[in-house]
Amino acid sequence: MSLLKIYSEKDIASLLKKRDGETKFGEKVSFIKTLEDLKNHSAKYVLLGIPEDIGVRANYGNPGTSKAWTAALGSLLNIQHNHLTNAENVILLGELDCDTQMKQAESISKEENHYAEELGGLVTQIDHKVSEVVRAIVAAGKFPIIIGGGHNNSFGNLKGTSEGIEKAINCINFDAHTDFRSLEHRHSGNGFSYAFVDGFLEKYFIFGLHRNYTSEVVFNSMEKNSHRVKFNLFEAISIDQNLSFGEALQEAENFCCNDNFGIEVDMDAIEMMGSSAISPSGFTLNEARKFVSHFSKNTYARYFHICEGSPSAGIFPNQVGKAIACLVSDAIS
Repeated sequence: MSLLKIYSEKDIASLLKKRDGETKFGEKVSFIKTLEDLKNHSAKYVLLGIPEDIGVRANYGNPGTSKAWTAALGSLLNIQHNHLTNAENVILLGELDCDTQMKQAESISKEENHYAEELGGLVTQIDHKVSEVVRAIVAAGKFPIIIGGGHNNSFGNLKGTSEGIEKAINCINFDAHTDFRSLEHRHSGNGFSYAFVDGFLEKYFIFGLHRNYTSEVVFNSMEKNSHRVKFNLFEAISIDQNLSFGEALQEAENFCCNDNFGIEVDMDAIEMMGSSAISPSGFTLNEARKFVSHFSKNTYARYFHICEGSPSAGIFPNQVGKAIACLVSDAIS
């Protein structure tokens, strides 16, 4: 099973928009030839794309997240290289090889009785690939920045990081949803619950959860596991204003950040952002940037994942790509 398409300079040449008198970010990032080369490279951050939307479809959502990686690269590689953007500390690894699974997913008819379950089987295959590559990156002492796909990929991120550091990991998820749903077939709504049960996720905090998108069953499940699963509500922060944004950050930090943790950002949580479940109500992009900047500076942070972005759903051209470029820049600067 092919795991990875490793990039070289020629793979991004067509994306770069060079200009006299300027140096672009993509002109200064590094490349490697094999995963083993990570161990001998001085750069800290490793960019990895996941071009799939099978997990979203298996959760009866809208496709499109498979395109976020390419959109993000088009924007990120063309931001300015300067003393603040830190391109020399970045390895552009490449993208997960999802071609076989994506083709198989296209052949499954929505009319089939077991449509979602069959897609779930393909998600499990993607899980294996994600966890293998993330484990290799983390075991080499690097910080993976993972872009694209549905939130089903949280499972592979958590499994791979846990195996890379040889212990369970905490996680903070900037999300309107918990993705802590029942253990049915694998999809974008149960990555965290699977990681929790399988022993890869120790403590889990959902930042800015929307009350309207959370079932009583999920609330009860979190209450049952309240010593390991906590949340704050979007409405408490942004509507009722019982909790300031800074206080909300501190609440999450106190719960999760005294040990190794992952950072997850679901673009559904950003108001009117092109995503698989675009929402008219949510945090601003600047608030998402503050979240990423705050937690990525913590010495216990082990990975960063941006998911659920769907360029075709964007309200202006390249909205998703530019937004992801901002978030990545905030994580590495």
